[in-house]
Amino acid sequence: MKNLLTSLAFLALSQTTLAQETLQSVSFSSLTITDAFWKPRLQTIATKTLDACVIQTEVKTPRIRNFEKIVNNTGERHEGIYYDDSDVYKALEAIAYSLKNFPDKELEATADRWIDVVSKAQLPDGYLNTWYQLGDFSKRWTDIEKHEDYNAGHLIEAAVAYYQATGKDKLLQTAIRNANHIDSTFRLGNKPWFSGHQEIELALVKLYDVTKNDRYLKLSEWYLQQRGKGYYEYGSNWITPDYWQDVKPVHEQTEITGHAVRAMYQYTGAADVATVMNLQQYADAMQAVWEDVVFRNLYITGGIGSSGRNEGFSIDYDLPNLSAYGETCASVGMVLWNQRMNRLSGDSKFIDVLERSLYNGALSGLSLSGDRFFYGNPLASFGTHFRREWFGTACCPANIARLTASVGDYVYTTSSTGLWINLFIASKTSVQLGKQAVSIELETNYPWEGKGRLSVNPDKKGTFDLHVRVPGWAKDKPVPGDLYKFKQAETPTNTFWVNGKEISPEIINGYAVIRRAWKKGDVVEWDFPMVVREIKAHDGVKQNIDRIALQRGPLVYCVEGADNDGKAWDFIVPEKTSYKTEWMPALLGGVVTISFEAQALRGGVSPAEVVHYPKTIRAIPYYAWNNRGANEMQVWLPQKVKEIRVNPE
Repeated sequence: MKNLLTSLAFLALSQTTLAQETLQSVSFSSLTITDAFWKPRLQTIATKTLDACVIQTEVKTPRIRNFEKIVNNTGERHEGIYYDDSDVYKALEAIAYSLKNFPDKELEATADRWIDVVSKAQLPDGYLNTWYQLGDFSKRWTDIEKHEDYNAGHLIEAAVAYYQATGKDKLLQTAIRNANHIDSTFRLGNKPWFSGHQEIELALVKLYDVTKNDRYLKLSEWYLQQRGKGYYEYGSNWITPDYWQDVKPVHEQTEITGHAVRAMYQYTGAADVATVMNLQQYADAMQAVWEDVVFRNLYITGGIGSSGRNEGFSIDYDLPNLSAYGETCASVGMVLWNQRMNRLSGDSKFIDVLERSLYNGALSGLSLSGDRFFYGNPLASFGTHFRREWFGTACCPANIARLTASVGDYVYTTSSTGLWINLFIASKTSVQLGKQAVSIELETNYPWEGKGRLSVNPDKKGTFDLHVRVPGWAKDKPVPGDLYKFKQAETPTNTFWVNGKEISPEIINGYAVIRRAWKKGDVVEWDFPMVVREIKAHDGVKQNIDRIALQRGPLVYCVEGADNDGKAWDFIVPEKTSYKTEWMPALLGGVVTISFEAQALRGGVSPAEVVHYPKTIRAIPYYAWNNRGANEMQVWLPQKVKEIRVNPE
């Protein structure tokens, strides 16, 4: 726990100004993604990943069978873990997004069949949870750790997504009945309670968005208000208040603690509530906690949660590489939270962090084949890590599937007077800006090139603002704060054109803002040159002293043994190293590699006895590692010999 003085100073410095305009994300359901990087991944999700989810959910594990036992009144007991219902809902949510991207009648029929049995399993009062319905029903709503409202939150998210993708509302009606039951039991019933695993907070805001019933918005804020009130008797339980963010009321929290995924879901919900209800106290708290994460507790990959002991946070600057936990679900949560922080404030720094987590920490959790997964994401390996086809606690596979399939949700934001380009993902859509309909098409070869081209076609000539995010890496700042910095400062050479004429747009909150009367056929272009940059970590990160990481555009790179004679450790990177990039379409689905001349190391039992010799090293994007079997890997590359690794042979 950090000291009170630090917390008070932190709170004094951390203020977030609520966005002057209401910002709305453009839904995945209105987007057509044409992107050369993302579209193949969406296709893989639609086939390989969802095939794996369906087989594991319905055939190899009892998750669907538990619902069927209730419907058929078999008298059988529950099988599996008490939170397994959530995996059914996350898979349904991923299916919903995928059906929009790649319609599939057979997959939709499977989803409809699951939805039918889930809906039939619901009790008349709206309660739905297979653990208690097939077990000791008298114990329902008595143990906050049993994930009842966590499961309910994922039910709501799946229901909203499926309704948006297909127009079918059977699951939505089920979710509404469940939410009404929870609201009547707790908020309206004045029963003390809080969620042991946060998730329902953000889900209820989604339900409010769809139904426009403020009952669900009030319930979401009610859940936030319950923390820090001492409702749970901890006693000798290994769980402590900071584990699930119960030390203080949410609006007073200023530092990140405990379980990373729980924290991300809570703060996503809090940012949602702050945005919709215009609550400055939550906005300020979220800014303070966000700074604590990004300034002192963020991996260069955008991953969070270094400790496997609590699946979360330990102390500031504790960011080990070999033992890094970095749960895939936590990186998914970082994407969700930073999207909401961006909508709350209109500041591009949150999208910078979102992009880092998306392209590196989260995407690493999914194999290129789409059917193998990482639960944790280390930043170094001696060849002992490998992807798995499933897990006993299977939150990560369906979670990365739903994030990837819904990536269209994160590309554009709108207000009544403007359009924001947040992620550079080639796509087509039509947006409503006040009374004006505007069709847009974004073309780009991101993340391999920094060039972009946006065609703007309003239905009639009219004035609005176009906000194009200038990525942090293109502004000589890899992340907000001083946790990481580029080793050599460089002056950005970003360029913008409108209809072929170079312009110098004003930069506001990290966005290049172009104000003009737009007409059909207008074209905006930009170029953010991509070069290889060396990154240094804050001195507080002891593991990375005298080490550098390589980044090109939004991608963090690593050295993997598969490209380097089986070795990824026995070398150092000299000062003033030159880097060569090469597009290799046949490697790992097509990647830009980085090559450089290093000093390889051989022999010796002390640094003085080590023999140095030149060796060309190839680096690949971190997200693509471990797709050729278990082998050595490093993200943070040494520049000095500091210790000797004794080879077993």
